[in-house]
This record gives sequence, C-alpha cells and structure tokens, in this order.
Amino acid sequence: MAAKKQVGFQPLGPRVLVRPVSEESVTSSGIVLPDTVDKEKPQIGEVVMLGTGPTDKKDFQFFVKVGDKVYFKKYSPDEITIDDEDYLVMEQDDILGVMKK
Repeated sequence: MAAKKQVGFQPLGPRVLVRPVSEESVTSSGIVLPDTVDKEKPQIGEVVMLGTGPTDKKDFQFFVKVGDKVYFKKYSPDEITIDDEDYLVMEQDDILGVMKK
C-alpha cells in the first residue's frame, strides 16, 4: 500500500481540503459528456485534510474524516494548486453528504 502524499497546506477553521474527483457522464448511446455540460450537478471529491476547527465553539466536531468521498456544492469551494495538483478548500457546511462504501 502506497503512503499518502503529504500536502504542504493546513486549512484554517471549519474548512476541509478536498481533492476533486473527475466524473464524466455517459449517455445511453455511449456519448461522453464532459462535466461542464451539467453545471448544477453536485461535485464529488476525497477529503485530504481537516481544518483546525473554529476557536469559538467548544463542542464543534467534523462530521467527515480524511479519505471520505463527499458530495459538495459546485460553486462554493475555493480552488487552489499545491505542488501542481488541484485542490478545493470549502467550509464543512458546503459538504452535502458522504458516499457510502
């Protein structure tokens, strides 16, 4: 099993660092539709790192963990590039749900 790549970035507060997962749609006739065709579809990604958590809420907890595949709102995350790899930083509240294994 390969070791996970260390990311030189720490999200602050209740934010989550997510690696986007590309998902192309295929029609019943086999035509591949790029993700730009369906703009309202929720996005999928893998949680890479959790933020430091808010300093003003003592009972705060993250409901996702590193490695979870999550659905999130398309237009809410901020895009960043670290070591030539694209990531998304988003508030935990912008995550819609966790994919069941």
